[in-house]
Amino acid sequence: MDGQKSAIGLDANIAAALGYPIGIIALILIFIEKENKFVRFHSIQSLLWIVAIIIIWIALLVVGLILGFVVGMASETLGWIIGTLFFLLYLGAFLAWVGGFIYAAVKAYGNQMTKLPIVGNFAEKWSA
Repeated sequence: MDGQKSAIGLDANIAAALGYPIGIIALILIFIEKENKFVRFHSIQSLLWIVAIIIIWIALLVVGLILGFVVGMASETLGWIIGTLFFLLYLGAFLAWVGGFIYAAVKAYGNQMTKLPIVGNFAEKWSA
């Protein structure tokens, strides 16, 4: 990967790494990068990681609100416990999101095609 350039003129490893914290770069690279499979893989994986975490957050929010409301109607204490539990799950999902981005960006900068859980396999298939 050393010396290769991306479609936007950056070194491949820098373009791939920047796609993680700056999602718009990943989105642009998905549409304009046709040659460099390394950059394309990391761009797709970055956007899939964002989508996966958003789906998890929405699911936790909906289930937490419904369960918290239903249980809270029966017992305030249990409702509070359910709310706290789902807040901790939501926080854990956020930390997994940030940790995944940092891990993948560092690996991309080091010219490694490391796959994140679940979305990495999809990114690999779609970048080929």
